Amino acid sequence: MELQDPKMNGALPSGAANPDFSALSNYRQEREGFLPSHSPAPGRKQAQFMDFEGKTSFGMSVFNLSNAIMGSGILGLAYAMAHTGVLFFLALLLCIALLSSYSIHLLLTCAGVVGIRAYEQLGQRALGPVGKIVVAAVICLHNVGAMSSYLFIIKSELPLVIGTLLYMDPEGSWFLNGNLLIIIVSVLIILPLALMRHLGYLGYTSGLSLTCMLFFLISVIYKKFQLGCAVSFNETAAESKSPLDLPIQGLNRSCEAQMFTVDSQMFYTVPIMAFAFVCHPEVLPIYTELCRPSKRRMQAVANVSIGAMFCMYGLTATFGYLTFYSSVEAEMLQMYSQKDLLILCVRLAVLLAVTLTVPVVLFPIRRALQQLLFPSKAFSWPRHVAIALILLVFVNVLVIYVPTIRDIFGVIGSTSAPSLIFILPSVFYLCIVPSEVEPLSSWPKIQALCFGVLGVLFMAISLGFIFFNWATGQSHVSGH
Repeated sequence: MELQDPKMNGALPSGAANPDFSALSNYRQEREGFLPSHSPAPGRKQAQFMDFEGKTSFGMSVFNLSNAIMGSGILGLAYAMAHTGVLFFLALLLCIALLSSYSIHLLLTCAGVVGIRAYEQLGQRALGPVGKIVVAAVICLHNVGAMSSYLFIIKSELPLVIGTLLYMDPEGSWFLNGNLLIIIVSVLIILPLALMRHLGYLGYTSGLSLTCMLFFLISVIYKKFQLGCAVSFNETAAESKSPLDLPIQGLNRSCEAQMFTVDSQMFYTVPIMAFAFVCHPEVLPIYTELCRPSKRRMQAVANVSIGAMFCMYGLTATFGYLTFYSSVEAEMLQMYSQKDLLILCVRLAVLLAVTLTVPVVLFPIRRALQQLLFPSKAFSWPRHVAIALILLVFVNVLVIYVPTIRDIFGVIGSTSAPSLIFILPSVFYLCIVPSEVEPLSSWPKIQALCFGVLGVLFMAISLGFIFFNWATGQSHVSGH
């Protein structure tokens, strides 16, 4: 398939008139190893990924990609550790971080071969129009899940914050009902921002989100040393909606950390970890804007970002688990006292961050729907508004009827996350990298094939056990 839009897809190098020659030439120029390799020969200009050179520094690119990785999944990681054990959790988290880095390597290799900078366009190049539809659908599914998790946090935390400020019991006041509050926030704050034609405040939101989550991590560490063993004298959980005397199979009630454990809830934990590392649709746009772009440099950006998030996730999960042990809930903020001033500030910071992030997540869904349903139509305000309204109504209904955020993390982490991390990058690599350069029997393509099969198995096993838990009624054992 010929590339028709160099502005969208990036300029092709000389020789693009011959697709085979172009692919082979581009592949040789861009095929660098997963680890840093040698620089090009002195005096030889390195091939650029784009027809223009980006202006974003290495550090700012790390900042942007870290913000793309960071999300609401961090709130569920202590729950994941409670159902796997400290060492098993950290081993699984490290494996998913390394696999996520490898999948970015596959994406960057494919982008270098064909000169495309959009995830959907890679799908079209690999599988034709069907591939573009599949990729757009997976991205929409993932972003709907992200929007749902953000609104669920508003639903659960905003009543506690308002009730604390007004010295009122959230359970006894109709206007502090979480379902009503997410509708009010959606209409008064999220919808006006979502109706903007251009998302000019995106940079401010990125910085705010990372700052809030860093504040959250520092507070979790501080509270661990302040509370000590919160299980034995837990007045905080007595004020939460889910008391500590709920029976949870296979978990201890003492202040003893489990290094390795397996139970029926473990199959929610790996999807939660996968959900927390998805950043792949944003990798190529960040690559586009990178100063002095090369695959090696962008891979370094990805490795540093994933490494930083691994440390942040590991610390948050460890100190959160060591505060509440097996009693920790899927939304960890629910475990802390409503009366604690520090936690009140954390709740306000997280609420502000997630509220401003919902419109940011909505924009790619609307763009994908417009490209799929109205590809040749000019911009229309009625269509722009209608898509935003339909999406917000759908997500609000979903959040109102979903009982726990763990179900959102579990389903989205078992479907869109393995698709974006495992399956699609391996399919792209197998279809886009020329067979003349990398035969199907070559080791890199065998690796990519195994990587994709791993993603399919991960999806099937996780979804199977989640649906089994729903069918047998075990999904509500530790819910809100």
